[in-house]
Amino acid sequence: MIISGANNLYNNKKIVDELNVFPVPDGDTGTNMSLTVMAIASELDNKTDLTLAKAADVMAFAALRGARGNSGVILSQFFRGIAKSFKGKNQCGSEELALALKEGAGAAYKAVMKPTEGTILTVAREVSIGAQLAANTEKDIVTVMEKAVERGNKALAKTTQMLPALKQAGVVDAGGQGWMFLLEGALHFLKNNAVIEKEDAAFKEEVPKVKKSQKTIKTDDIKYRYCTEFIVEKKSKGLDVEDFRNTISPKGDCMLVIDDEEIVKVHIHTNHPGFVLEEAIKLGEMINLKIDNMKHQHKTIIKETQKMPVSVEDKKKSKPRVKKDTKQKEIALAKEFGFVAVCMGKGITDILKDLGVDKVIEGGQTMNPSTEDILSAVNRVNAETVYVLPNNKNIIMAAKQAAELAENKKIVVIESISIPQCISAMMSFNDKKSEEINTRNMIKAIGNVSSAQLTYAVRDTEINSVKIKKDDILGMIEGKITHVGKDLDDVLCSVVSKMTDEDTEYITVYYGKDIKKQQAERMQKALEAKYADDEIEVSFKKGGQPLYYYIIAVE
Repeated sequence: MIISGANNLYNNKKIVDELNVFPVPDGDTGTNMSLTVMAIASELDNKTDLTLAKAADVMAFAALRGARGNSGVILSQFFRGIAKSFKGKNQCGSEELALALKEGAGAAYKAVMKPTEGTILTVAREVSIGAQLAANTEKDIVTVMEKAVERGNKALAKTTQMLPALKQAGVVDAGGQGWMFLLEGALHFLKNNAVIEKEDAAFKEEVPKVKKSQKTIKTDDIKYRYCTEFIVEKKSKGLDVEDFRNTISPKGDCMLVIDDEEIVKVHIHTNHPGFVLEEAIKLGEMINLKIDNMKHQHKTIIKETQKMPVSVEDKKKSKPRVKKDTKQKEIALAKEFGFVAVCMGKGITDILKDLGVDKVIEGGQTMNPSTEDILSAVNRVNAETVYVLPNNKNIIMAAKQAAELAENKKIVVIESISIPQCISAMMSFNDKKSEEINTRNMIKAIGNVSSAQLTYAVRDTEINSVKIKKDDILGMIEGKITHVGKDLDDVLCSVVSKMTDEDTEYITVYYGKDIKKQQAERMQKALEAKYADDEIEVSFKKGGQPLYYYIIAVE
């Protein structure tokens, strides 16, 4: 069912992409959802002799790590809820299917900070209601699935009237449509006992494996001695654990508190495991308790790691502190801080690396990296704490999901939504300061820069009563379309003018791969002349980014 549904969504991903309300060329809801479910299909296709429960677990695991963009992350939570519903079950009838769809919708709602009706969440909820109503009277699983899909499609049609942006554009919600394509593919298998095949047989989405990096550090550098892990079986279902999380957080690092309604999974490095346990026991009974003395363990581990040669390439990449053993071999030690950022364009990549970014993930506008991609990049950074800068609002959820899944280092997500914000955050970083102070300063820095982008319209539409024609030049300030025109130079000047005021000191423009150097130099001179009396410094830098003619930063 799932493979058939994934293939159906893949075959229709362009339709879903086209439903994105914004007419910019990075409408990729269908692509992100498709890549997420194809990661699931790939994992399931490689497994044999799976029970229902095991198949659901494989599905949830693959979805979590293959999730791309906000739509993919939300989709992964659907599958997490479905897998939870199937836990310990060997068969799925009409009632079990209805419950699974309900659990999936519920998990997705919880994953979104501020759920919005008229989106995929609404469609998924109505699908689950349709299944539940049918299951009350029907035992045939095909009939229940048909009723669920029927109600879901009706809800999808209503999304056009539920959100002003959808109503103005005359389209249904893209995420909701993607969910329905998936369910319709699953229904096809139920009715016909045949999987819908991918139209492009050459497509094969590979799910990369996480490479766990082994850190080598001085025993004395271990700040928190005890690795404390356990599971709490809640004394009451749905008990809130936020107070517990906030109470133990100051007592250590590498903290992970996963709340799963009936149980809580806890991991923390601390010098006060007794305090953590005393707080945990207030929530319920503890099981699978494990406390390891990491300093004691490390004395044994370090003897073995000192014998391991370090490659020249790794030495160059990590810029390590150096320690010599009795044989004068150099051992690479982890830095305190590292950085991972997402961007496109060689020029911007070079700028970020010059500012200290260790790993740049290629992506952003047209390809959102998956949770697995972010985890993999983080694991290749030889640092104890890794800052991740998504530089796109559609990547933030995947970055946060990666932070929750990280096993051997701490991930701090700085919620940057643009390259100018990323650059501002990196420039504010001071390696002599603590993690807490740097995090605070970086968050403050991204709020001190205004950013804008210039691109082109991929379709005719109307937004906020402004008519937009295909190929029009679009100016977007902080993600909102503010200018529409035919001439690129005019739109650039208008956008910059709107962004500047009497407090402006710097204007930085990163020009894309479609802008020639001579054109950029001409526009720089024009803006320098325009703001000469205001003593504003204007600079143009080669970004090389696709799709976006200019990325603008005003400070």
